[in-house]
Amino acid sequence: MKQHIIHPIPPFFDKRSRILILGSFPSVKSREQQFFYGHPQNRFWKVMAGVFDDEIPDTIARKKSFLLKHGVALWDVIGACDIKGSSDSSIENVTPNDLSEILETADIKGIFVNGKTAEKYYRKYIEEKTGIKAVCLPSTSPANAAWNINRLIAAWQKEINI
Repeated sequence: MKQHIIHPIPPFFDKRSRILILGSFPSVKSREQQFFYGHPQNRFWKVMAGVFDDEIPDTIARKKSFLLKHGVALWDVIGACDIKGSSDSSIENVTPNDLSEILETADIKGIFVNGKTAEKYYRKYIEEKTGIKAVCLPSTSPANAAWNINRLIAAWQKEINI
């Protein structure tokens, strides 16, 4: 059964953030942990460690330090929706997040979306407001089994231009 859920995690950024990575909506595990990409099977943190040639952060405190160190802001496109569990394909009744606080505070040089669902909702609700095209990166979700970790890292590195 679908539930209407308001995004429980605030955006993570500071004035030195230069890239913004947007997911679609946090998974059940991420909502429980109150931080992004909390499901152990999601490859986001492994990909980021590969992109920046750094250690994989293993706690929320280390994840936050990692993001600040590398100038990465994180949030999601969707601020509220009806969703069944963590299933992106079940998302309905979307209310988008307002990115203005991040864009007004940080010197964001590029916006990247993690996967096709984030891209779809970014284009539908946010792109016109920001005037910034987002680059779609292949999803780090375990559901994107066609992409192994090395291929994901290479694709992300190429687009983020680190």
